[in-house]
Amino acid sequence: MPTSPSDAFDLVVIGAGPAGLAAAVTAADLGLRCALLDGSGATGGQYYRHPAPGMGAARPERLHHGWSVYTGLAGRLAAQSRAQFRGGHQVWALERTDEGWTVHVTRGPDAGDRTALRARHVLLATGAYERQLPFPGWTLPGVVTAGGAQAMLKSGLVLPGRRIVVAGSGPLLLAAASSLVTAGASVPAVVEATGYLGYARRPGVLAAVPAKLVEGAGHGTALLRHRVRLRLRSAVVEAHGTDRVTGVTVARLDGDWRPVPGSERRIDCDALAVGHGLLPQIDLATELGAATRTCPDGAVALAVDARMATSVPGLWSAGETNGVGGADLAIAEGTLAAHAVAGVAPAGALLRRRGRLRAFAELMAGAHRPGPGWTGWLRPETDVCRCEEVPVAAVREAVEELGAGDARTVKLLTRAGMGWCQGRMCGPAVACLAGGPDSGAAAPSLAASPAPAPSPDRRPFGCPVPLAQLAAGEPPVS
Repeated sequence: MPTSPSDAFDLVVIGAGPAGLAAAVTAADLGLRCALLDGSGATGGQYYRHPAPGMGAARPERLHHGWSVYTGLAGRLAAQSRAQFRGGHQVWALERTDEGWTVHVTRGPDAGDRTALRARHVLLATGAYERQLPFPGWTLPGVVTAGGAQAMLKSGLVLPGRRIVVAGSGPLLLAAASSLVTAGASVPAVVEATGYLGYARRPGVLAAVPAKLVEGAGHGTALLRHRVRLRLRSAVVEAHGTDRVTGVTVARLDGDWRPVPGSERRIDCDALAVGHGLLPQIDLATELGAATRTCPDGAVALAVDARMATSVPGLWSAGETNGVGGADLAIAEGTLAAHAVAGVAPAGALLRRRGRLRAFAELMAGAHRPGPGWTGWLRPETDVCRCEEVPVAAVREAVEELGAGDARTVKLLTRAGMGWCQGRMCGPAVACLAGGPDSGAAAPSLAASPAPAPSPDRRPFGCPVPLAQLAAGEPPVS
């Protein structure tokens, strides 16, 4: 599919969150013709998710940290003639050509909803999704992810319940709990599986990012004001209820995340927001064979150089795809990537800022790494894969009786990971339970496997695509 100067963008940015927005507006300011694509109809991504104008939200900034940063980027984008935002554009594949790239897009369910864009360079700013570790009762209505609870509030102005336990691990818990109590919910406890002493191992890194300390202090102040109890080194090991969650059992954890016998306590609630950090969304790049690295929390991220270039020529990456680090880091990396694509040297201050924020991200990831003993709260009947309803017992059989030694073999034998989410919800747990090279375990032991993300799968489709679009032949270029 040849690319001519008249129809090719200089840069196509995939993902309109903080990294993508910063990259698009910076690239346009530097003279590049740029397209910014996102599956949503609005810019902002997950971090700056906000209600539709028709909902009449009077003060959406109250649900966000750094809202003025987003409005500034969005205003710059609106004023830029060289940057086009195309909402409702879901990228399902990237194709390398002699002249650059063809970006394959689906815009809906009909045959005519397939299109393509041509570009000299592509920047991935696709963000991350939440890591989930299963437990008995996690499929009950009322159990949502921590980020999902925030999304319901930010975009729909609704709460998942009135009395909400927030649990898991990572800084997202404090942010979610702070948002929920500010919106009027009761949060009886924030249940954090780790402590915060891990941050103290590198005080210089903390001192270099004072804004992060101020942000954390703000969340803590909100929780203290609403008398929210923080339970450290503890986890929700079971959710109770029939038609809906009515309570959770919380247990203390030892240093390896094994529940301490006799420490169980029940907390009544009508909703549970739970998550164990975030995992980079890198499917489009791994399908192309892009090099990856393992982060301190076991997550798999793209390996990039100082210019945000991946190992694939012409493919760039910024933000959470390089390792989860928050909006400030994503904006810095998006800006750096745009300078690199334009061939313009960035300011030294920007490089130093990115270095400080990336160092903090690595410290944060290591402080909240899941421990190997979390499988101690599972039962044989606990579903690991929600989509295909695959229980722990089936994974145990695949490993111990059928000889599966990695997540891919478990998938082939049990269908775990073959459902609608394509393993995004169950992938880390299946890899941990499978042992073998995907989890880093020395042996396929359910009791002792560590808990990193699995090695990234390579899929020809980055999202579901209707067969009618594939059968329609060559897509039109837009």
